[in-house]
Amino acid sequence: MAPSDGEAADNVISKASRLLDSHLYLVRNISTGLALAGIFLCARSIRLVTKFTHAKDIPEQFIKRNVKLRGKVVCVSEETIEIDHIPISLPVLRSIQRRWQGQGSLPVRLAGVELTQNGKIWLQNNLEPSQTLWFQLLNREDAMLDCFVFINRGGFFNENLNVMLLKEGLGRTTHIKGVPQGPGHHLAFYKRLLRAEVKAQKAQKGLWEQERLISRLSNTVLSNSIIQQVKKFISFTSKYWKRFMS
Repeated sequence: MAPSDGEAADNVISKASRLLDSHLYLVRNISTGLALAGIFLCARSIRLVTKFTHAKDIPEQFIKRNVKLRGKVVCVSEETIEIDHIPISLPVLRSIQRRWQGQGSLPVRLAGVELTQNGKIWLQNNLEPSQTLWFQLLNREDAMLDCFVFINRGGFFNENLNVMLLKEGLGRTTHIKGVPQGPGHHLAFYKRLLRAEVKAQKAQKGLWEQERLISRLSNTVLSNSIIQQVKKFISFTSKYWKRFMS
């Protein structure tokens, strides 16, 4: 007897079910692979997993939104920190990421800080190669990035290097190129820097101590000069008066 339409449909469903059961591992792997590929493509499209090796490669939106990136110190010149950018890593796709990541470092300046000679020396002596840090994008000028740099002080505490150097009197606050000084959220950057500089002035640290000593010395020299001129004037008038009275 030929099977009815209902029985034929049940047989098809039964065979399909057995086929899926026997290949369930493969189906799961394909689903997982497709999901991971989707996450990877999505992350790459917004540049989260991209390693930046040139300043020009960083999207303009990252600069405008002052995005923070992670990296390792390569070397330090007088005013520039060369940083090897560390992108967000997806553990399952880490080997794939490495294949298309380029080589190169990003030159970073401390935004809003004009370093003294002692400040430049401090930077070279205290930032070590391979030291991990964060850098917040504020401006890009040609191949150079102006950033707030954050170094770890233990646990979850990160210290703003720009602010720290100003607090120690190892630099002066200066205009951050490309960042407006007027009202707006960028004003908070300048306020932090200026407050740090004022603290150094009050505590007479670093360059402010030197300026105080120079000012005192100048005043002393000026005072001595005035005193000498007064003495000469008194001596001259005394001689002139004696001649007049004789």
